[in-house]
Amino acid sequence: MMGQSSSLAMAEELGRRLKQARLNANLTQEAVAQIAGVNRKAIVNAEKGRGLLVSFVSIMSALNLTGHLDLFLPEQVISPLQLVKLQGEKRQRASGQRTDKKGETTEW
Repeated sequence: MMGQSSSLAMAEELGRRLKQARLNANLTQEAVAQIAGVNRKAIVNAEKGRGLLVSFVSIMSALNLTGHLDLFLPEQVISPLQLVKLQGEKRQRASGQRTDKKGETTEW
């Protein structure tokens, strides 16, 4: 399990990478803020690893980096074994049609 200091370090690293992507795109913090629909302070916080997730995604969108989200956190696929467990037991055979025998009546 990841400790708090490791989480903070990872958040700071993501912020550093976000800042580098902005600089590579030759955009100011204000320009990215306008494109992303957030204020400049949100950009500053995100670049320091203290931003909100929604701001982070908006900034990635403004920098045309949303395609990298699948690399960042791939979609989680349910394994066939887990799927079987979730579905429960499937029927193994069909039940046949019941036919009344002609001329026989049941008396209670």
